[in-house]
Amino acid sequence: MQRRTFLSLLALPAVAQFLQACGDGTGNGSPTVPGRSTVRGNALRATAGPDDAIQASAAINEFAQDLYDQLVAADPAANLVFSPASIAIALTMAAVGARGPTVDEMNAVLHIVDDGSIDRSMNGVATRLESVNRTRDNSVDGGDGTSEVQLSVANSLWGQSGLGFEQAFMEILSGEYDAGLELVDYRADPEAARGAINEWVATQTNDRIPQLLAEGTITTDSRLTLVNAIYLKANWDTVFPKADTAAEPFAAPTGEISVQMMHRSGEFGYAEGDGWQAIDIPYVFNELAFTVAMGTAADSVLPIGDELFPALTNRQVELGLPRFDLETSTDLVQVLTDMGMKLAFTDAADFSGITQAEALAIGAVIHQANITVDEEGTEAAAATAVIMVETSAPADEPIVLTIDRPFTFWLREVTTGTIVFMGRVNDPS
Repeated sequence: MQRRTFLSLLALPAVAQFLQACGDGTGNGSPTVPGRSTVRGNALRATAGPDDAIQASAAINEFAQDLYDQLVAADPAANLVFSPASIAIALTMAAVGARGPTVDEMNAVLHIVDDGSIDRSMNGVATRLESVNRTRDNSVDGGDGTSEVQLSVANSLWGQSGLGFEQAFMEILSGEYDAGLELVDYRADPEAARGAINEWVATQTNDRIPQLLAEGTITTDSRLTLVNAIYLKANWDTVFPKADTAAEPFAAPTGEISVQMMHRSGEFGYAEGDGWQAIDIPYVFNELAFTVAMGTAADSVLPIGDELFPALTNRQVELGLPRFDLETSTDLVQVLTDMGMKLAFTDAADFSGITQAEALAIGAVIHQANITVDEEGTEAAAATAVIMVETSAPADEPIVLTIDRPFTFWLREVTTGTIVFMGRVNDPS
């Protein structure tokens, strides 16, 4: 019986089969790695805009809520941060090469309703996210320094040298995901391949994720790793004065703790409902927003993002928000299996659209994300690896809102509504 090959999807998009050697990198600003060949499909990246992003944005947000529910249920008291955009992009790239019931299950879990147009739509999401980058000279308004937004979405593919990839797969990944293929030799030196992938991710995330793949995750059975990396650094539209930050109590699940609570008064998007309050904090240029929802009691049921965002209206708020810095790292195979993506991880998987040379299945979906929120703004990063290896009501007075108990957060792009980061803070300390 033929041994199967597991495909490693590291949050990176894939490339296509007719590989054309390139000397200048992967197409995402990545330098050519000495001693390795870099190749691309023939297709140049297709032009896509916000209208193209509608399907993918809706799919990412529905997938975000499903995945959030699963991860919170697995450990209700833990802090959590993840990037639904990164995970969805990586898995959708893998789905390009999936066939039959395998792709049907993947599409259902990812909420993909039209797999004929989803790749162009994912291109539209990435294009829109990358378009928010800009810098403002604060001295023009009498302030100090500069404010900026940096948001990058990078995709890369790491394939076994000598393994033939299907042309159609390569062209879609090149044309819609702007992904180049780095040829490595998993069979001869898996540790060198792991080191190269980790180095690429560290570069793309400004060293916030220095080691996505732990020792042992890449083996001689690995054949393809698809990697997506997202990096964000954004200043608030108006900073929280550091002099106003003070130690205050926070009702963590384990008991009351002391946190560094930031304070600012002003006009914010605000919403409230039965047992919850929410606030929308804009970043500079108002194209990204950080939304927080907090229950008024421990058993409060919070709204989902797509219900909450339209309910936000401008109100005067005296806000207290804790500083926090957290990270989550996990293998999503079991969670995705529980969500209904079963065949992709078994010997029954059909990824014949990627290669006819060996049978492939997904062996691991490694995701790591981190986020730092302080008086100046937010810095965050995420990377996803899919690894395939060989195997067999308004008030007149200002609202006072202090986020002093566990809360859910969403970091989204405003035009498309795409959730880039999402999480749960139980203990900001």
